[in-house]
Amino acid sequence: MSEAPPVVLLVVCAAPPAAKIAQLAERLRDDGWEVYPVLTEAATAWVDLASLERATGHPVKSERREPREQKSPVRADAVIVAPATFNTINQWAVGINDTAALGILNEALGAGTPVIASPYAKASLAAHPAFRRNLELLTAAGVRFTATDALRPVTPDKPFRWESVCDILRDIG
Repeated sequence: MSEAPPVVLLVVCAAPPAAKIAQLAERLRDDGWEVYPVLTEAATAWVDLASLERATGHPVKSERREPREQKSPVRADAVIVAPATFNTINQWAVGINDTAALGILNEALGAGTPVIASPYAKASLAAHPAFRRNLELLTAAGVRFTATDALRPVTPDKPFRWESVCDILRDIG
């Protein structure tokens, strides 16, 4: 009997890389991960949901669980948040827990689940003192970050650079 593949929850925020997130999901599956997508509400407008569901083999989750709805039996071996926006990083750092995506991120921190985040923010937002402070706070809590904008293509016509996320996941996997 074969062992089940490790599970990664892929949290996706609303930024340009979200439009191509199925590419990352496919790479993760090629690396042997079972991928469960969780999108912020805003990210649903950026993502081809059918393509992401095909790439992962799982339905996209973007809404909080209803009170009578059974809790997911999926236990994550790791969590990735890519792209991780200015808004999500700042809300996560202060413990706001009012969306499915933030719920996943907050629980992962509390449970000690490995978390990888790839910030994606324009320079003026990345320079904001709260953003820098919150990156430091989350790093101290154990989150492994790529460089800010590590996903950004070398030139606009090139693909997003998912390897920075995959490399960190290989190191912890």
